[in-house]
Amino acid sequence: MSWIREGELNLLEKISANILKAGPMPKHVAFIMDGNRRFARKKQMERQEGHMQGFNKLAETLRWCKHLNIPEVTVYAFSIENFKRTKDEVDGLMELAKQKFEKLLDERDNLKKHGVCIRVLGDLNMLPLDLQRIIAKAVVTTKSHNKCFLNVCFAYTSRYEITNAVREMAWGVEEGLIKASDVSEALLSECLYSNNSPNPDLLIRTSGEVRLSDFLLWQTSHSCLVFQSVLWPEYSFWNLCEAILQFQLNHKSIQKARDLHREHQASQQLEADSACVAELLQHHGNGKPADGQRRQEALLHHAACREERIHDFLEALKHKRDSFFNDLTSEAAVA
Repeated sequence: MSWIREGELNLLEKISANILKAGPMPKHVAFIMDGNRRFARKKQMERQEGHMQGFNKLAETLRWCKHLNIPEVTVYAFSIENFKRTKDEVDGLMELAKQKFEKLLDERDNLKKHGVCIRVLGDLNMLPLDLQRIIAKAVVTTKSHNKCFLNVCFAYTSRYEITNAVREMAWGVEEGLIKASDVSEALLSECLYSNNSPNPDLLIRTSGEVRLSDFLLWQTSHSCLVFQSVLWPEYSFWNLCEAILQFQLNHKSIQKARDLHREHQASQQLEADSACVAELLQHHGNGKPADGQRRQEALLHHAACREERIHDFLEALKHKRDSFFNDLTSEAAVA
């Protein structure tokens, strides 16, 4: 089954989509695709077939999102916690992932035509090496595409992602790229796997579960959360429309919360910069108070230096992450 489904919406779907698009639309939607195993039990089929039906539903959902002008989708494909399932099920999921990413590479011309960029978020070192190489090739092949984005969270949990971001900042301090005083909430966000994406506007979980299961905890603090009872393989265009309508009904309050958070972040950064400058001036001025102009000049200089350090650190971090994927791609070519 193809990753990119062709085909138009039917007349009723088109009319409904146009009505929805008259209001504020989410630019980034995240899905916890829950219910594949329950669907398999319900239909008395093998678990693996339930997971296959779940992938088919993802391809169909991506088509709906394309027609609704939603340019970015993030999906929870495989949690680190899923490694605790039976060996047969985990092996089956790894094999399914391998098949689907191989299929994706076969469709590279279609992905280029639609401008689809594939990103895989998680610790790929936990995966079999052959799957790592296929995933890396898919990521590198579609890296320059910029019309729409699919982020696949694989070998992922949010707490692991946040912990890794802290490690990256510690690495930056150890390497002398940044100072400990440069560490902030905003910098941690830039060190997450999802640093290339805006935070989701809407998060949808299917199957009736009302928890996030360690998915995008940091990124969805100001997102609309919608929990729907339908099992993922039975998800429909109308379920998606219902979730978008919930987002629209809550759009103003969500936007207000985001604006307030941005203002709070800026205020926190100014306070931190001011404290650093005050300490510096006191040290160099032998305890004498500095005049207002000198304080302002010192503050501007400090902020400029901090931003330059952070820019260089993030460039180094990007190079490290890009090298990981490029090295795997080179190994795959040799193999």
